[in-house]
Amino acid sequence: MRRHTLLPLTETMHYILLALREPLHGYAIMQKVEVMSKGQVRIAAGTLYGAIENLLKSKWIVLVPTDDSRRKVYRLTSEGLEILRIEQERLSHILSLYEGGEYNEEV
Repeated sequence: MRRHTLLPLTETMHYILLALREPLHGYAIMQKVEVMSKGQVRIAAGTLYGAIENLLKSKWIVLVPTDDSRRKVYRLTSEGLEILRIEQERLSHILSLYEGGEYNEEV
């Protein structure tokens, strides 16, 4: 996979992708992110829809066909899932540099 301009993910983008492992509409995404982050991350509508636009352009998420014309529902694509895996590896590596809260030069 080629290096992407949205990598590394921002905290907000990371939470949105994690939320979209199941199909959700915008307001449900905002609620799920707040729950997943234990109230630490609250996404404003403008921020969410800007992020969704970027994620759609990157083909990391897609619109899900629904009968409800008032709500757009999104879900993660296989490429989006791969991005989450890449970011998990990156973050795991960073965390592995710390052992007991101390920087570990031997890793």
